[in-house]
Amino acid sequence: MSHVEKELASQPECWRRAAEAAAAHTGALPGPGERVAIAGCGTSLYMAQAAAALREGAGQGETDAFAASEFPAGRRYDRVIALTRSGTTTEVLELLARLRGRTRTTAVTADPATPVMTAADQVVVLDFADEVSVVQTRFATSALTLLRAHLGLHGEAVVADGRTALAEPLPDGLTACSQFTFLGRGWTVGLASEAALKMREASLSWTEAYPAMEYRHGPISITGPSTATWMIGDPPAGLAEQVRAAGGTWVAGGLDPLAELVRAQRLAVAVAAARGLDPDRPRNLTRSVILPES
Repeated sequence: MSHVEKELASQPECWRRAAEAAAAHTGALPGPGERVAIAGCGTSLYMAQAAAALREGAGQGETDAFAASEFPAGRRYDRVIALTRSGTTTEVLELLARLRGRTRTTAVTADPATPVMTAADQVVVLDFADEVSVVQTRFATSALTLLRAHLGLHGEAVVADGRTALAEPLPDGLTACSQFTFLGRGWTVGLASEAALKMREASLSWTEAYPAMEYRHGPISITGPSTATWMIGDPPAGLAEQVRAAGGTWVAGGLDPLAELVRAQRLAVAVAAARGLDPDRPRNLTRSVILPES
């Protein structure tokens, strides 16, 4: 069993612990009414997008999400949250350095022995969700669970759905598909992007992600007998029928969206196996992106 498989299988228990961490770190997480930005790179960016949409949707205050490298220098926030599994990502550390002394910052990380511990004003360490693998699974979903639980939007039903996502077989025929599209709405748009990233990283698949309502505006043109379209969350009316009419495979997301992401992670591993690839050795990737000093 690969490191990725072992780590993604541990997610329901990690979510339980992340929810406990949320209760223990309320002072480090945004309060109602704060103007907040959440930043990250790669997988952490997509978790930031999901968390930002959840917080605004919960009426907790204006919340933006940015790639750490694209953070708008002139914009003011009450708090910036940085998501970084490794605690060493160059763009995140540079952003925290720019914000020091003028904006409160909180870092969510997996490794307490890294530079981010002193780069941020406050730190939440999810060391139980750290990973050996390059391909992120449990840290990303645990970080999102931390923020989701802080909003009061996490419960035992999510954990139960996570266990179901691990236990039930994947839909037939998916590993033979040549192209995959993941769709989301609201906070699940970020999850769709993350699902697509997992497929690219672990299995080198041709994979895309879109807001579900945008799929009809061009992307549906690639739908055909060898493609799969996976909805994370509730689909727009009529879209499943359109995909099927075009000959594509429609995958409905009936579980909690975070559990649907677990199913997509499992698909990435399954497709990698079908293609003779090792998901623990993704092409051209390292566990953390550390750039040379310019």
